[in-house]
Amino acid sequence: MTIRSPRRAASYIIDHSVAYSYPILLDLAGKLVVIVGGGRAAVRKAEGLIEGGATKVRCIAPEIEQEMPAEVEKINTRFVPSHLDGAALVFAATSSAETNIDVVRAARERSILVARVGSEGDVGDFVVPANWRTGQIIVSVSTGSPTLSKTLRDEIEASIISIDKYAEMAELMLKLRPWLLNSALPPSQRLEALFDLARRPALDALAQGGGEGLYRWLVERYPELKLEKAP
Repeated sequence: MTIRSPRRAASYIIDHSVAYSYPILLDLAGKLVVIVGGGRAAVRKAEGLIEGGATKVRCIAPEIEQEMPAEVEKINTRFVPSHLDGAALVFAATSSAETNIDVVRAARERSILVARVGSEGDVGDFVVPANWRTGQIIVSVSTGSPTLSKTLRDEIEASIISIDKYAEMAELMLKLRPWLLNSALPPSQRLEALFDLARRPALDALAQGGGEGLYRWLVERYPELKLEKAP
């Protein structure tokens, strides 16, 4: 079935009760994330959170796998609802369906977003897609089936031949974007320059001359930038 427009896509989602259709990237630095459960699923969840920038991850479980990252605060005890106080995000990842249900209920009572890992039925407020990271680039895939999502993610990763070039550009854009937005260029040209940096000629200039070659290419297109201090 082909869905050609966002409006039709939204209608399809509603009519077919497909949940979790709004993707989002979260800044978790400094925010408390609580994982209830200490098994392999909890370890994988903690690793992904830390890789994604989480700096305050707490694990609650009577027994916690030794592979749990050292950065995680570990509390060896059975779950009680007060463990979620102050959390911004919660994961229910125990082997007990009853405990996971209790975690979801306690999180919702506190208006905290919660996900129930590896369970049927009510899996909480969100799901985490299959992710692939390289530098500043994050590719996320969701199909409604975790196993199919991982397979498609791996195929996408294998099909992108020039990913290193994109990763290098993504790193440079951390400096170039604020530099351009604060430059003396008219607002319309600032936006145009940002779009130019995302197109093939800019990537070719980067591949041929590195960061300096990209800067020269950009200044040739926008001579006013010569008056700006290089980023």
